[in-house]
Amino acid sequence: MRPVETTSVPVEAADLAGVQEQLAAHRPDGFDLISAPVEMIKGAAVLKAVGTFARRDQVTEIEADDMAALRAKVPEGWQLLNVRSV
Repeated sequence: MRPVETTSVPVEAADLAGVQEQLAAHRPDGFDLISAPVEMIKGAAVLKAVGTFARRDQVTEIEADDMAALRAKVPEGWQLLNVRSV
């Protein structure tokens, strides 16, 4: 399981490379960029984007006797990623 956490950052740049650079500079540790729709500003030579980052670290393993018990162990704000039986 891992935490479900996202954060968004608005950026502006003259080109897509600049947007990508700014988004990379704003990426928090442990987060990956999951969305960054780009919008052209009418009458201006500027691109705007809102980058959305999701937490992808803090993966933790848990064990339980059955699925109901496993789901009961997942705290609020966390998600199951994979279930395997032994």
